[in-house]
Amino acid sequence: MIYLDANATTPLLPEVLDAMLPWLREGFHNPNASYRGAKEARKAIEDAREKVAALIGADPDEIVFTSGGTESTNAALKWLARLVGRKSGKVITSAIEHSAVLKPVETFADVGYAVTKAGVDAGGRLLVDEYRTACEAAKEGGGFASIMWANNETGVIQPIDEACEIAKQNGLAFHTDAIQAVGKIPVSVREGPVDFLSLSGHKFHGPKGVGALYVRSGARFEPLLRGGGQEKDRRSGTENTAGIVGLGKAAELAAARLAAWQTPAAIRSAFEAKVVESITGCTINGDLIHRLPGTSHLSFTGCEAAGLLILLDDLGVACSAGSACMTGKQQPSHVQKAMGFSDAKAKSSLRFGFSSLSTMEEAMEAAAALAKAVEKLRRVQGGNTGPVVVYSV
Repeated sequence: MIYLDANATTPLLPEVLDAMLPWLREGFHNPNASYRGAKEARKAIEDAREKVAALIGADPDEIVFTSGGTESTNAALKWLARLVGRKSGKVITSAIEHSAVLKPVETFADVGYAVTKAGVDAGGRLLVDEYRTACEAAKEGGGFASIMWANNETGVIQPIDEACEIAKQNGLAFHTDAIQAVGKIPVSVREGPVDFLSLSGHKFHGPKGVGALYVRSGARFEPLLRGGGQEKDRRSGTENTAGIVGLGKAAELAAARLAAWQTPAAIRSAFEAKVVESITGCTINGDLIHRLPGTSHLSFTGCEAAGLLILLDDLGVACSAGSACMTGKQQPSHVQKAMGFSDAKAKSSLRFGFSSLSTMEEAMEAAAALAKAVEKLRRVQGGNTGPVVVYSV
């Protein structure tokens, strides 16, 4: 199987597994106890905290370990909602956020918060003027903003520094869902500077079920989960030592890859060139300059993504029709609709995610398989192909 769904999850690197195994076996102790084994587990957690902090330019004390990106995001947003209050509180986000942001925001709207979802252009980038207007309107009465660093479907990178600066100019706290960005492109919490940032280990070759929330030093924060007061009373629950160690190792390896500029961009570009060359009626979607190096979002006229996925699976290629969290749902993607896609185009789109383990040979084999699948489905469906259309800025 050629695995091209790295936006959904990535394979665990052997080095990460090796780092975790001792803490699943003899290092099982509760890191909050006082005996030797527990102290060793605590040290391993703190070492991992340093590695995760280094990956995003934070101080170790600003890292709170969680069960993953969804918990990190919910913890930040629900605290900010409590902080600003629903009577006058305003929430500014974008129309293309992940459901981990949109679902909490919907509940805020249900209980009285004023919610604004700024739009995006045809390339999937935030409409900054629209966002600025919303932030200025929120200045009176208070509020907060949450804008994703990179989109999980298209891979389009958002103008985070500018979005954060606008929020700060209007006295708003700022959160970013950086789950797709961390470990794939350079991320710094200082350049914004953001107040809260969510990340998840399994997006950059770490284990599932572990992530982190960055909380800027000095920012007010109260925990989503209360109990034993772990993580300096910012996230209760006995720490997942093995998972945290794995996250730390994955962060260390990701930092080394980024420093050496080892990204899958060249493989992704070769794949797209081959696809465009061999398949008519193909559209490369999203801003071609501001996007993750390993994400390719494509549409094929005369084809439905559901059928292509079945054919590609039979041909040994794993990809997706969008967010893995939305698999099985029939409505067009809210991300693609926000970008102006027709229903037909949205339903004909596939996402290919390349990781640091992807190879050029796999990319060429996948492109050939895709051409076969498109040809077969069009023959069956009698679809019109049309010309090749590539979005560009």
